[in-house]
Amino acid sequence: MPAAAAAAVALAAVLDRLFAEPPARLHPVVWLGKPVGAVDRRFRGSALAGLLAAAAFPLAFAGAAAAVVWAGGALAAGVAPRGLGLPVATAAAAVLAGLVLFSCSSLRMLLDAASEVVALSATDLDAARDALPALAGRDPSDLSAAAVRSAAVESAAENLADGLVAPLLAFSLAAAGASLLGASTPFLALPLAAAAAAWVKGVNTLDSMLGYREKRAGRAPARLDDAVMWLPARTSALCLGVAARSPGAVARAREWARVPASPNSGWPMATAAAALDVRLRKPGAYDLNPDRDLPDVETAADGVRLVGRAGWTAVALAGVTAAV
Repeated sequence: MPAAAAAAVALAAVLDRLFAEPPARLHPVVWLGKPVGAVDRRFRGSALAGLLAAAAFPLAFAGAAAAVVWAGGALAAGVAPRGLGLPVATAAAAVLAGLVLFSCSSLRMLLDAASEVVALSATDLDAARDALPALAGRDPSDLSAAAVRSAAVESAAENLADGLVAPLLAFSLAAAGASLLGASTPFLALPLAAAAAAWVKGVNTLDSMLGYREKRAGRAPARLDDAVMWLPARTSALCLGVAARSPGAVARAREWARVPASPNSGWPMATAAAALDVRLRKPGAYDLNPDRDLPDVETAADGVRLVGRAGWTAVALAGVTAAV
């Protein structure tokens, strides 16, 4: 079973590299966004509605993921030739768990979006500003080219934690934990791993849609996301340090990691700033490594590539953890 969980991690990584994202009409996170959007439209002023949504939606999303993986394994076992029930069920559950993890994690789309903004900043600043909101939540209208590049690198580093490391970490730790507790069949370990990744993705989705100060419904989702992302944010910082071949970057990042208002996002962003020896700044919010210059095109492109290497480091770490 550990090998099956590691294979699911590998499958998710390959699918991400080949396809970036599932089609929108088939994307489970898009489906989750519809009821969350309804809460946002109708109950954004209700803290109680936000609390109920934070409790119910990620749990329902996780339950659906677990049910799909469990049912697929059970169905495969039922139709397999005599004596092959467990291997066939394990393979089917691993494929379905990999599909769940693929739908709950993202690296290629993040890198493509950041690379596009960085490239455009050198040739067409207006186009770069137009492309930035898909990556970073700030008004780009008055940003200089260097500030646009800073935003791209910051967002790539921050979203590494949210979009990739958090679901990978949840999946691998759940798979390893289930195996250590003796869950040796695909009907337990793999559904639990898929459910863990889906639950974390559900928490992130609620925070991204509701977790704004002007929305009372966002208070509970934001607090829950802060708690859930504590370990992934710091794991992302370690992955960035390893990918940069500069473990000391994480230690240097401690100086600025707590400057952003978020208790978590500062860690990967500050580590990227330290590893690249560059200034990353969001006007009115934070200034990381302020004694250096904002990134030029080459440094920003190096930053995006650094995030990519850190992402593959996280994939390798998740595969090894799941295979324990």
